[in-house]
Amino acid sequence: MKNLFVNIGIAILSSAFTFVLFHHFYQPIPGLVEIQPAQAQLAKYEEAPVNTNPREWAAQPPADFVTTSKRVTAAVTNINTLSASGYRVSSGSGVIISSDGYIITNHHVVEDGSSFEVTLYDKRTLEAELVGSDPTTDLALLKVSARNLKPIPYGNSDDVETGEWVLAVGNPFNLSSTVTAGIVSAKARNINILRGSYSIESFIQTDAVVNPGNSGGALVNEAGELIGINTAIISESGGYEGYSFAIPSNLVRKVIRDIREFGEVQRAVLGIGIQDVSNEIAAQLTLPTVAGVYITNVSSRSSASEAGLRSGDVIISINGVKTNSVPELQEQIALFRPGERISLEFYREGRKFRRDNVRLRGLNDTDYSSRN
Repeated sequence: MKNLFVNIGIAILSSAFTFVLFHHFYQPIPGLVEIQPAQAQLAKYEEAPVNTNPREWAAQPPADFVTTSKRVTAAVTNINTLSASGYRVSSGSGVIISSDGYIITNHHVVEDGSSFEVTLYDKRTLEAELVGSDPTTDLALLKVSARNLKPIPYGNSDDVETGEWVLAVGNPFNLSSTVTAGIVSAKARNINILRGSYSIESFIQTDAVVNPGNSGGALVNEAGELIGINTAIISESGGYEGYSFAIPSNLVRKVIRDIREFGEVQRAVLGIGIQDVSNEIAAQLTLPTVAGVYITNVSSRSSASEAGLRSGDVIISINGVKTNSVPELQEQIALFRPGERISLEFYREGRKFRRDNVRLRGLNDTDYSSRN
């Protein structure tokens, strides 16, 4: 019996000693954290209003849209195009780009007119002169006799990113100074709306509400900079259905500068036939990605021919700007005048090459059968 008590005492003392040593010397493994499973929760459906645009409750626009709207609406005009007999044949919007009265609009707003009336933000109505127009980009330039107007500064449309907040400003259905907000949905869209073999379609697509009468109005970023001229919608009903398109401001700037200086656009071309790179072409040519512009043919005595480009080459950039599709290439080439020089990168037989100082020729330098 005595030995039993002794053994029990030893066991108790050993257990106590082991417990003390464990707490004194044990260190937990760093970084090992137990993760408790999250409890499932029902969706709070009552927070999402029925029949409401998701943007209105899922993400609030920047607070400075109020300031931006006040700044840009003063630079957007209403334009009425009149026939020779004085009847209105069309109406649209315009964007003031200089304090002395130059106003950008769309070619299709003014193409059937004999005279033009411009109504400014302060409700003054002025007669405008048509300086020039370009159907291949759907741009036109008007001039009114006025001073101290408030123009919209140009932004860099190459820097515009998908998902960026934008404002569309115009006069839909003759409702003056209408502002709508949206995001950039895509870039370099071609919707085959412009006529002519050399038309340039590389539109900025947005979901800002645009309706008839918005044509020629401004698409601006949060800073109030002009990043596009609203031009078209895709619609089966004739009204807004979620898709609107704007001419990028870098192309607008070049075309308008040409019209002011020469009365018409100075078009440069490479002299090539082109198509988008497909998955089959990328695999056949061992390209790293399915992107770029595939050359189908090269015109003789063209800029491309002089630069040594060949059928089967794939152009991937112009002056460091990626050309992942035909509209992107067309837009970049359209930014230059005949005689100016560019650098381009391309793939040939799986290898990457670069050509510098490629001199662009004019559209009328030779008889091109291709589009760029």
